[in-house]
Amino acid sequence: MQDFLPAAFFELSPAEWTAIRLSLRIATVATLVSLPFGIVTAYALARCQFPGKTLVNGVVHLPLVLPPVVTGFVLLMLLGRKGVFGPSLAQIGIVFSFRWTGAAVACAVMGFPLMVRAMRLSFEAIDRRLDMASQTLGANRIWTFLLVNLPLAAPGIIVGAILAFAKALGEFGATITFVSNIPGETQTISAAIYSYTQVPGGDESAMRLTIVAVIIAFSALVASEIIQWRAQKRLGRAE
Repeated sequence: MQDFLPAAFFELSPAEWTAIRLSLRIATVATLVSLPFGIVTAYALARCQFPGKTLVNGVVHLPLVLPPVVTGFVLLMLLGRKGVFGPSLAQIGIVFSFRWTGAAVACAVMGFPLMVRAMRLSFEAIDRRLDMASQTLGANRIWTFLLVNLPLAAPGIIVGAILAFAKALGEFGATITFVSNIPGETQTISAAIYSYTQVPGGDESAMRLTIVAVIIAFSALVASEIIQWRAQKRLGRAE
């Protein structure tokens, strides 16, 4: 095994470390920024009735069925330098195209459906009689959400955040379409792997980054299972 994979194989280059750090940064920002929107959206879809609910649900889950490059192109048309909102945002110093912040937006959009779906299932599993009991004791809808629904839905919220993080970490199509593949700025692990496969002698770098991506994604999924189990145990629902 040592002859097949020498020790030098596992030494990451500075460019590879940059791609890894950038991917973790983008995935973290994308998850944290979309988290409050995901919670509100999941709660509204699970517990509220309002006109256009089916349409909202369809729009939320649209990135799951659209080709990622289509999502990236739509973001480019909306937030690019010559897009619908891009010039107005640029006037106040907010630029997304060809920036790591744009990559975070693309990753957040792609991971949002997975986040909302996990959270929505968790909110739907809560007994509505608990809401009625809370309101009987004098709590309004906001306090009921904060003190009853949010703690009980915590396992689903955590799982949704982890799934969105893992999705953001591996996103490629929407990101490269919206913000291109710029080393040190928008070149994530996935984009770096693609670049290395296009040049002679880049197979080793691509393999190293592939191994790193698998380890990070698998660790994230294991962490989500552990956190969910502990949360359920605290609520007395663990098997």
